Amino acid sequence: MSNREQKFCKESRVIKTSRVFPQDTNNHSTLFGGKLMTYIDDTASISASRHCRVGIVTASTDSVDFLRPIKSDHSVCLESYVAAVGRSSMEIFVKVISENLKTGDRYLAATSFLTFVAIDDDGKTVEVPEIVPESAEEKMIHAGREARANARKERLKASRVLAESLNTEVLWLF
Repeated sequence: MSNREQKFCKESRVIKTSRVFPQDTNNHSTLFGGKLMTYIDDTASISASRHCRVGIVTASTDSVDFLRPIKSDHSVCLESYVAAVGRSSMEIFVKVISENLKTGDRYLAATSFLTFVAIDDDGKTVEVPEIVPESAEEKMIHAGREARANARKERLKASRVLAESLNTEVLWLF
């Protein structure tokens, strides 16, 4: 057993709710994906900070799975928390729920996993507390941590191979 401090998932929980206005939507009258991704990164970063209480940087956005569109005049509610940790890394789970404000119908609109790394003032990584899941959902999400970490490592390897073969010159087309 580790001597590291332990924290519960609920200690890092963040809930953000916003109304979807017409200016937040695309030509299909649904929330811009980029706007939702901004909300996701914002809430996830707060969860990471609450967990470690030091500086953080985003290491990856592992996935954003858009399950159902979020319509204009609906609300969008994001719930995030630390789902798993490494030595200095934190995997954050974000659940996105939309609500039709006229009918009260709610549905899962998206899910996302992001990874943040804890750093000190000099940019060096620092150890983060262990995470303890309590609820059935937290335990289920936590149980998948190893498979997601392995997939993340493989994706990073592939990205590095790709990066080696890419041209860094900007090509202007006129």
